[in-house]
Amino acid sequence: MRTFSNPELTANEAERALDRAVAIVRQNLPLFTHRCQNHSSVHDIYPACDNVQWTCGFWPGEIWLAWERTGDDAFRAAALTLVDSFLHRIENKIEVDHHDMGFLYSPSCVAAWKLTGSEKGRKAALLAADQLCTRFQEKGGFFQAWGELGAPDNYRYIIDCLLNVPLLYWAAEETGDERYARLAHRHVATCLANSIRPDGSTYHTFFMDPETGAPRYGATCQGYRDDSCWARGQAWGVYGIALSYRYTRRPEHLDAFRRVLACYLEGLPEDMVPYWDMTFTSGDEEPRDSSSASIVACGLLEAARYVPGDEANDYRRLAAQMLGSLVKSCAIRSGPQGIGLVRHGTYSKKSPYNTCTPEGVDECVSWGDYFYMEALTRLTTDWKPYW
Repeated sequence: MRTFSNPELTANEAERALDRAVAIVRQNLPLFTHRCQNHSSVHDIYPACDNVQWTCGFWPGEIWLAWERTGDDAFRAAALTLVDSFLHRIENKIEVDHHDMGFLYSPSCVAAWKLTGSEKGRKAALLAADQLCTRFQEKGGFFQAWGELGAPDNYRYIIDCLLNVPLLYWAAEETGDERYARLAHRHVATCLANSIRPDGSTYHTFFMDPETGAPRYGATCQGYRDDSCWARGQAWGVYGIALSYRYTRRPEHLDAFRRVLACYLEGLPEDMVPYWDMTFTSGDEEPRDSSSASIVACGLLEAARYVPGDEANDYRRLAAQMLGSLVKSCAIRSGPQGIGLVRHGTYSKKSPYNTCTPEGVDECVSWGDYFYMEALTRLTTDWKPYW
């Protein structure tokens, strides 16, 4: 496994960084309590949006992390106000015809139930789990990401869904209905069988045959090209597989985690903040994606709970080094109302070979801010995950 010379973020430095992030979250509460935070910033300032985007769950997650840090009921009240919005959204099926129920409902509503016993949070999260189940395709064994169910041009899943299936593992534990966990495991098994290349890199999206369920081919939507390695997709792989291992303890999940992690580490520049696609290396005039570093740090700290001592120490050291680099070169310390937490994220970078809409390039991104706070929280406490 590749090693780095970057200094580790100390516990005291991590607590100071977390407190700075909490102060910014507090400052932004008036903007984003009765409305949601846009997926990405504009010149580091987040516009407000309605609760219709796939990313809207991350801001409530930041508020819950701030409440855990401070115990200040202003955070609790704001997060519970947002729970009302999320319950309304899922009950009325507002922009939920896709697979991102875990991204939406784990850091907002599962967190509310785990932390406060919110019955509304529990109800909303279970309804979201049911909604995710409607997208399961028996032929192929996967959750279809987007589009009309069964349509041949959208008969595919994406690696991001590894962060959505923990909602189903939670629902199985919460209700005793093992169907949730069976569907989650089938999707993870399909993903690990097809989405990881021999070198440990991953496909962003993978198409399946709607007639037979057989695997067809891997492609990209947001990476540079079909055969490159999109940094955030690789990061979803690292963290998502670690979470699946937490629920299943299946050794093949841990083996896959190690392979995907090793490939991610090999593709990093020396400062440990990846370019938006890992085909690019130091010296390329391309934007970074700081959010991927935070996601991987969370995955490392999750996996460190389950592996032998020396390996666990290696994972904790790598996470502390990644966070040290983020605090030094990307973290925002203060600014006007609406400002984000972490610069140099990339939501969607257009290339000659992909199909994405360019937006949120070299900006703060909502999930990047959330996972940055989660990683700092994991580094400083024995945190109980929302996932």
